[in-house]
Amino acid sequence: MKTFLLAALTMLFSMSCNGNNSGETSKAETAAAPETAAAKGKALIIYFSHAGENYSVGNIEVGNTKIVADYISEITGADQFEIVCEKDYDMPYDKLIEVAKKEANDGELPAYKGKVENLGDYDTVFIGGPIWWGTYPQVMFTFFRDNDLSGKTIFPFTTHEGSGLGSTVKDLKKAYPKADIKEGFSMYGHDVRKGRDRVEKWLKRIGF
Repeated sequence: MKTFLLAALTMLFSMSCNGNNSGETSKAETAAAPETAAAKGKALIIYFSHAGENYSVGNIEVGNTKIVADYISEITGADQFEIVCEKDYDMPYDKLIEVAKKEANDGELPAYKGKVENLGDYDTVFIGGPIWWGTYPQVMFTFFRDNDLSGKTIFPFTTHEGSGLGSTVKDLKKAYPKADIKEGFSMYGHDVRKGRDRVEKWLKRIGF
């Protein structure tokens, strides 16, 4: 019975009925951007990534989302800001599922470390994270509360094991109604270590 419940929780954690369940494609990959993103000036990658025990890939030293963020930096030259939560998420995956669920249900906004320097210098922002209960981890919403990205072009990206973009596009539009939120990119976590070419293809489609 315990095994069944854990399996069910795991599926809920990694799947979202609101998401792009193909796992690999998005509108940004299938339709050319009306204006090349490269013409929009400096770019910044804001991301949260979880190392340690992850579903499907086991215990990892570098989180799946960080790998994608590094690909974007390598290809575009974009700067990075990693959202590092003050709360410790170094725990077994089944425990993390419960913590993420409680944070989402309670609307918790965990604190994070540091701040982005010279945020106004950036015109294009990539925002990435794993899908935890259908959207970005709650600590990312703390960042959204604290940082105004109005007027910027935002490209969401996610890593996941079945939920695609989840509700990240909708949630970013709610957080930043005065930003230009583009359709984003999603990749299975177990594919990221061999997925640089997919990231590069997406970036070319959006003008980088």
